[in-house]
Amino acid sequence: MPTILYTAFDIVPSPKGASTHILHNLRGLINGGYDAHLITPNDGLLPPEDTIEGARVTRIPQDLTRNFLARAVHFGKSVLAHLALHPDYDVVHYRSIWDGFHAAQNKRKFGYKTLFEVNGLPSIELKYHYPGLDLELLAKIKEQELATLHLSDAIICPSRVTRDYIASLGLNRKLVTVIPNGVSPSDFSASPLPSRNGREPVLLYIGTLADWQGLDVLIKALPKILEQQLVRLHIIGRGRSRQRKMLAKQIRKLDLEEHVIVQPAVPHHEIPALIAGADICVAPLGLNDRNVTQGACPIKVLEYMAAGRPLLASNMPIVRELVREDVDGLLFSPNDPDDLARQALTLLRDFELSKRLAESASERALTKFTWHESQKKLGKVYEKLVRDT
Repeated sequence: MPTILYTAFDIVPSPKGASTHILHNLRGLINGGYDAHLITPNDGLLPPEDTIEGARVTRIPQDLTRNFLARAVHFGKSVLAHLALHPDYDVVHYRSIWDGFHAAQNKRKFGYKTLFEVNGLPSIELKYHYPGLDLELLAKIKEQELATLHLSDAIICPSRVTRDYIASLGLNRKLVTVIPNGVSPSDFSASPLPSRNGREPVLLYIGTLADWQGLDVLIKALPKILEQQLVRLHIIGRGRSRQRKMLAKQIRKLDLEEHVIVQPAVPHHEIPALIAGADICVAPLGLNDRNVTQGACPIKVLEYMAAGRPLLASNMPIVRELVREDVDGLLFSPNDPDDLARQALTLLRDFELSKRLAESASERALTKFTWHESQKKLGKVYEKLVRDT
């Protein structure tokens, strides 16, 4: 039985999409006959040793008084120390440079193959979380990313946009396999659209409050929608203190407090019921290098689709990889609150259109973008890695 070390600088389990992705990858590996061991940070609430989806789990203690980079470096060193004590893995699978760089550097020493799961790169994403980050530090991080990419035996990523960006860094495209995110039909299935008679329709956003998500565009569009239709906007997501304060300030400035509810992230099993209570689900992704250059595969878009709710999303390549415009959802010009409002009002005024789009989106998500399909593609990557070991 091939042995796998899966390292993730994301707390598992947690409400984040990353945790959902990791859990389904683990399930696929275990079902594929691999002996998987997950190393992940500990938030202080979870046991240091555990099992998830049949995989062993080791959680690395974190000092939450230290900054993000200090914690990331500590995690990477902990993974390296684990490898030194357990040098018998067949494949080491990592999701970040913090631990991946060390694993890739030592692959010949310990004799394993390496798989880099690229969902996001800190040289692009960190500046959104930490504005004013030192440019020299970002340059060093970019160098470490390049080294990790070039040292990896195989690379997977969730979108063609991401694959193209990786290839632009000098990587052989044949090393990069696109594996989109997915949904679980047992968790997300279509339910009838709620009647809009006699109540305020609900617009729903679920996801992080990160700057690249385009929430500022959604908030700016809301007064234009309210001019013609009373609605309530429900925002659910995890965000840093700075991001929550900026969002609250914008809502207050536009006098929208009575029309907007902002709620912290919820456990993943609660999301289907929240989506079922919505009239329109929104993915207002902003026009920025994280979405346009690096790429992504928004799990929320797939979950909105699978649950059979009308989708309103930003018109950009990472969305069009999942959504057929005017077939599975309505798309609006990125960063354009007027166009977002126009398309939202189109859905609000036309229940039959909303119903048709929702039904088409659900059928597409539940047949083409399931975690089972994702697991099969990951299995093929592993088969080749293990065969070449």
